[in-house]
Amino acid sequence: MENKKLCLALFSGSVDKLTAAGVILGGAAAEDMDVDIFVLLQAAFAFKKENAMTNERVAEITDKKDEFLASLRQLEAPHWTEAFRTAKEMTNVKIHICGFAGKVWKGYKLDDFIDLADDICGIGEYMTCAEEADVNLFI
Repeated sequence: MENKKLCLALFSGSVDKLTAAGVILGGAAAEDMDVDIFVLLQAAFAFKKENAMTNERVAEITDKKDEFLASLRQLEAPHWTEAFRTAKEMTNVKIHICGFAGKVWKGYKLDDFIDLADDICGIGEYMTCAEEADVNLFI
């Protein structure tokens, strides 16, 4: 039997939404799903090497940023990059950087992004993946 497929489009580059994506990704990995992640616009900013480890951007409830980050530390939650890395070790996860999004943030080659990224592709690959996936999420 073929694994179910998750297509996950990451638009947001904020730590709260990337952390949520890491939780979803962990669940998909536990279910042994094949996962394709497409890193779009603001998320491409977060995936750049110089930005990935910062926690300055929170999209929701911005006045609670410090409380949110403190709670993550108290819960010993892994940084979103570690959650993604763990999922990649558990199941078939591919992370694709949108070529246009990369160019917006001056990321022209794969080496401009963290080592979790597998390739740079066009939006057509996301559209095909979304059509073929069992589950398609946009964060």
